Amino acid sequence: MTSEANATGRFEYAGLDRLLHERARLGILASLAAYPLGAKFNDLKRLCGLTDGNLSRHLSVLQEAGVVEIAKDFDRRRPRTTCRLTAAGRERFAAYVNQLEQVVEDAARAAARARRRREAVANG
Repeated sequence: MTSEANATGRFEYAGLDRLLHERARLGILASLAAYPLGAKFNDLKRLCGLTDGNLSRHLSVLQEAGVVEIAKDFDRRRPRTTCRLTAAGRERFAAYVNQLEQVVEDAARAAARARRRREAVANG
């Protein structure tokens, strides 16, 4: 085993933010990242496949953490809720995505090493 692979905490991935790592929140953040001006509540609900209550709860948690902001107004006398990432939320999500990319890269490297070892054993 190489010293890099044997390093303490090498696969710890402390940057995987637990707040963002939850499946529904990850979907919300990925959706909002694609819409920098924000997304309407119903569009976000459809994009993420969530119920009204479930989306509301996750948005509240993200808003309390300063990751999203929620604006409520009216459009032709109908209430309209628009959600968007805050600047801090966008940075936090980008850092999280970078950490996920590292996980994928490490897993691909480890799989390639394992495949080469299996091939070496099989070839004698």
